[in-house]
Amino acid sequence: MRASARMLVIALCGVALAQAQQAPPNPEPDSRYKVDILLVVGHPDDDILAAGYIARLIEQQHKRVAVLHATRGNSGGNAAGPEQASALADVREIEARHALASYGISDVWFLHGADTPGSDVLHSLEAWGHGQALEEVVRLVRLTRPEIVMTHLPDYVVGENHDDHQAVGVLATEAFDLAANPLAFPEQVEAPRNRRGLSNYGEGLRPWQPKKIYFFTDATHFEFMKGKGPEYSTAEVSPARKMPYAKVVEEIWGHYKTQDDFTAAQLKEFAEAPVRLIWGKSLIGGSPAGDVFEGVSSGAIAYVRPRGYEPPAAGVTMELGGPWAFYQAFWRAHNMEHLAGLLSPEAQVPAGETLWVPLILRNETDTGKVITVHPSFPNGWSQQPEWTTYSVGPRDSYAVQLTLSPPASQKDSWQELEWSAESDGKAINSVALRVNVAGNGLPQ
Repeated sequence: MRASARMLVIALCGVALAQAQQAPPNPEPDSRYKVDILLVVGHPDDDILAAGYIARLIEQQHKRVAVLHATRGNSGGNAAGPEQASALADVREIEARHALASYGISDVWFLHGADTPGSDVLHSLEAWGHGQALEEVVRLVRLTRPEIVMTHLPDYVVGENHDDHQAVGVLATEAFDLAANPLAFPEQVEAPRNRRGLSNYGEGLRPWQPKKIYFFTDATHFEFMKGKGPEYSTAEVSPARKMPYAKVVEEIWGHYKTQDDFTAAQLKEFAEAPVRLIWGKSLIGGSPAGDVFEGVSSGAIAYVRPRGYEPPAAGVTMELGGPWAFYQAFWRAHNMEHLAGLLSPEAQVPAGETLWVPLILRNETDTGKVITVHPSFPNGWSQQPEWTTYSVGPRDSYAVQLTLSPPASQKDSWQELEWSAESDGKAINSVALRVNVAGNGLPQ
């Protein structure tokens, strides 16, 4: 064989070998579920809190929205029929799917959590299994790859103050900060060995970092939200439906027959109220009161590590316990310290009933301490137990459980409760709690 022919054969073999060694394209994530907004709510019907804004986004800006419910709504009254418990959950799931489909949302998921009526966020997290619920939320963030996460405000507020609302806000915030971390639920981002085979493992998801998180609230007072996030009117007319978005909200609500306990006047007032959002945080800059999609462009961004837990400061201190103490640490850990300034600690209790108030006495020193606590209440309030002196060991804390009773004369008023403390003859910090003497229909 002539040298030139030999070289040609070698060259052709090299091309064929190079082509044979070329790997197929890496499979892309399933684009059918990529969304602009992931709305994370507690129960079927909670989407209504943002529906006036979401419906406009879908219609006018063609945004893609998916909804994640922490529960299927298995408890509470039924205004449509006798069904209760698991049967009620089946009905409410279908109501939610019909309601969401009516304004353009077809991707809807329901987690395993049971409806847990109350107002203590830690109750719901315990009942749901915090770790399992968080794993499910992280999985759906990775599946839907949202630019924006919207959810309930993780705070204790006077209003409906449902602990399921608070808990799902906690889970959504945690998932926002974990979904791009491959060490968080690593089995989710493990590539399957043979994605077309049987009995596979490894979920094949990709880490994903959302860009912004916003909150809405079930509070009954909104002065603390002024300037803390964007606000959207529901008076604008829908081009397709030829009616204000407030009317669209009323039509959406009409699908929730089992929960339709609004009077016509109450529904009108609710639907016509603006959609008020609270800025949680943005990893791409922008202003808190700016538009939700300000600065948002498509494409992945790098993982941003949250601050994480910080231990208590040294010394002897007193603080409100329970959900109040949890949120103070939670906001710092997730780089949302500004939420601590939204409103001072508050609670509510109907006249004639009792209010649970936990205090935490901390001793972050190397010697035991005796702490004396002095309550200061408006006239007519009582507290049980009446102990005032507590011994707290070194590097330890004492959980004080108090039960307070307001007088009937203060019904439908706000009252200020305060506790001061001292140790070693020196005053330490005091704590205060604003209390609305009114009920919300839920146990504390």
